[in-house]
Amino acid sequence: MAASRRVLPGFNLTLGYTLFYLSVIVLIPLTALIFKTLSLTWDQFMGAVSAPRVMASYRLTFGASLIAACVNAVFGLLIAWVLVRYTFPAKKIVDALVDLPFALPTAVAGIALTALLAGNGWVGQYFEPLGIKLAFSPNGVVIALIFIGLPFVVRTVQPVLEDLEKELEEAAACLGASRLQTFIKVIFPAIFPALSTGFAMAFARAVGEYGSVIFIAGNMPMVSEITPLIIIGKLEQYDYAGATAVATVMLVISFVMLLVINALQGWQRKQTGAAQ
Repeated sequence: MAASRRVLPGFNLTLGYTLFYLSVIVLIPLTALIFKTLSLTWDQFMGAVSAPRVMASYRLTFGASLIAACVNAVFGLLIAWVLVRYTFPAKKIVDALVDLPFALPTAVAGIALTALLAGNGWVGQYFEPLGIKLAFSPNGVVIALIFIGLPFVVRTVQPVLEDLEKELEEAAACLGASRLQTFIKVIFPAIFPALSTGFAMAFARAVGEYGSVIFIAGNMPMVSEITPLIIIGKLEQYDYAGATAVATVMLVISFVMLLVINALQGWQRKQTGAAQ
């Protein structure tokens, strides 16, 4: 029997291209980052990454990213559910608006949010008298990160909901399960891997976000200064080793976070497979 004709090149050539591309795009830059950091002594490294101003930026960056990712996980799931399960006027427009943060330049998003949430903006003017400051504060950082991270959750969960068999929900209802029980026992286990993936992607995007946050944060040291801005500041001062040290800490924390989420996804798949 003649060997089947492959559309793409054979395994060896394809694997070679894959490893070369990943090395050029991912591995070599990360390796350079780590080697530049290793040029510091341990005391210099700890001084660079544990300065009070840097620690405050860690708390804001990772804390705001985590809050934004959690909010997006909830409301992204809700939006995906509405887009999949219901038909309503202008549905295609709403569906297209979900992708707006993908297409919109981050600087434009930051300027628009600042104009909207500032003390004299359309929204901010109603919160300012109540003592709630949206723009130029950590609140503005969270809002900006929610804006840029929402599409990751919606577009990750939406295809899974479309493929989810409604017969399972009907069977659960016939067996006497309530709506809440059906969601917890039937729907949520099926969408959890996709939801956690969307959460991880939204979190990772938020951690490294700069353009949309820089305008609305206010950039006050110890208050609303994000870690990417700290790195930019060190680069402008020609402190390349210090910048790479802070970047390495962000890289390690993000990698550990993604590793934990992938482990949870694997555990969930095993539990689902065992249940079936």
